[in-house]
Amino acid sequence: MQTTLLEIAQLIGGKVYGDETTIITGISGIKEAQFGQITFVINPKYFPLIEKTEASAVIVPEGVCCSAKNLISTKNPSLAFSKVAALAVGDLSHHVKGIDSTAVIAEDAIVGKNVCIGPHAVIQSKVEIGDDTIIYSGCFVGYDTKIGKACLVYPNATIRERVFIGNNVIVHSGSVVGSDGFGFTDVDGAHEKIPQVGTVVIEDDVEIGSNVTIDRARFDKTFIGKGTKIDNLVQIAHNVRIGQNCIIVAQTGISGSTIINDRVILAGQSGIAGHLTIGEGAIVAAKAGVTKSVAPKTIVSGYPAKPHDKAKRVNAALQRLPGYVKTINELKKRIIILEKNIKS
Repeated sequence: MQTTLLEIAQLIGGKVYGDETTIITGISGIKEAQFGQITFVINPKYFPLIEKTEASAVIVPEGVCCSAKNLISTKNPSLAFSKVAALAVGDLSHHVKGIDSTAVIAEDAIVGKNVCIGPHAVIQSKVEIGDDTIIYSGCFVGYDTKIGKACLVYPNATIRERVFIGNNVIVHSGSVVGSDGFGFTDVDGAHEKIPQVGTVVIEDDVEIGSNVTIDRARFDKTFIGKGTKIDNLVQIAHNVRIGQNCIIVAQTGISGSTIINDRVILAGQSGIAGHLTIGEGAIVAAKAGVTKSVAPKTIVSGYPAKPHDKAKRVNAALQRLPGYVKTINELKKRIIILEKNIKS
């Protein structure tokens, strides 16, 4: 990589403040960057590092100024820097090409144009795979499943029978889409399995991290809306409905028949009880345990989850409990002394 600051600004749609002819030869984080490299900053608490960094230029949010450093101002420094990173390191992907001879593909499966299927993948009967989709080695695609165009399924992912996946969906390694929902009924003290005959529907532009489990519905469908991004190690139970453009962070668990509306954020290790509704734009903080439905555009935290401001006050009071106990014990002693004095 060797380019000028002006050329980078044109690539990312930014404006240069400083020397446009500055030569950039690489990228790095703001603390590690050296002369000739470009970096970025988006969090205000790191703005003081702009002047201190050794980088030759910094990509910053609009309105941020520093006369001592070459800057490129842009609306989204993180996205802009990702474009510069792609320019610097090139395409790191080395996707499988063609259809490997060891792949097992049913005779009646419909495989679109430019589809790539890796070694030892299994494509069962009545499967349909859209154009330009890539399925890596060791993947399993079950009976009557439909996968759209330009999807990417990484090694050892399992997509069970009668699942529908839209276009431009990414499924990372180890994930299982369409496993049986956790449904049992008690019969004379034994747990009898309830058949899970529904399906899973995943809309366009969804990304599913590694080792995610998405259970099929008991009767209807488990649903993931367009543009939703799911981190690693997430459990989504049967009949859950997730709206568009949600963010679900690692180790989150969503119990059955819960409705997650559009643009909800579920932070890491949060847990949602079954048959609840999480309102549009709500945020569930890390490790929160949600036992009641959450209103739209609300932030909740703690266990049981409550409005974040209230949860902070409760937590602050808990931190003072040792002092309260000490005070109460001292008051008890004083009461005993007062009672003795009164009796005497």
